[in-house]
Amino acid sequence: MSEQISVPTVSELLAKGEKPDILFWVGCAGSFDERAQKVTKAFVKILHHVGLKYAILGTEESCTGDPAKRAGNEFLFQMQAMANIATLNAYKISKIVTTCPHCFNTIKNEYPSLGGNYEVIHHTQLLQELIDKGKLTFGEEPFKGRKITYHDSCYLGRANGVYDAPRKILEALDAELVEMKRCRKNGLCCGAGGAQMFKDAEQGNKEINIERTEEAIDTGAEIISANCPFCTTMIKDGVKHAEKEDKVEVLDLAELVAQAKDL
Repeated sequence: MSEQISVPTVSELLAKGEKPDILFWVGCAGSFDERAQKVTKAFVKILHHVGLKYAILGTEESCTGDPAKRAGNEFLFQMQAMANIATLNAYKISKIVTTCPHCFNTIKNEYPSLGGNYEVIHHTQLLQELIDKGKLTFGEEPFKGRKITYHDSCYLGRANGVYDAPRKILEALDAELVEMKRCRKNGLCCGAGGAQMFKDAEQGNKEINIERTEEAIDTGAEIISANCPFCTTMIKDGVKHAEKEDKVEVLDLAELVAQAKDL
């Protein structure tokens, strides 16, 4: 589909006397990282396809403060968080969806103590909800019989207990889910969380992302599905390191859904 989609900002809707049903929090990666931008576009196409009334903050959105907090700079985190909360509260935002588990975890669990109380969901939860309601259907079973493994990101999985929604999406796509040895609450980190994405690794025998990618490749899957821009980057680098780029794809669940719908 080459249709141009106009993505409204909250301020644009407000100028027309309207309000979005849900705010799409794009996040730093989804805005600026070339790989993560593809996930943002795929998710927007899905939102447009199902006719959901959504909006983004645009230039009024700032970093949630997650990297600063994980790196130990609580002062910077609180500055960033309170600026975002002031914007969200001014627009009377009540429901937020994000494609990044780091943003999801921070806004959901750490903003309330600073005055930011919202219903926050991850995009895999929204996609599952749309499938359950029959708003997203997959007629031709495009992934039927294809082996797909799924990587549980730390902040969606262990931190927030969301394990079933992503797997139900794969089930709806009729893919053959092949689980890694370490999955669900025993899932292995990709190596990017806790602000590790932005620093050199400590000494060791092997990078965590290499270890995790090897586990994924060992399942025999042709697609490694993810739900986080950090995980996608780390695992894609792992696939490149293993020289398997021609055999194994790394795709976000939103991209799989968009592909299935030919969006």
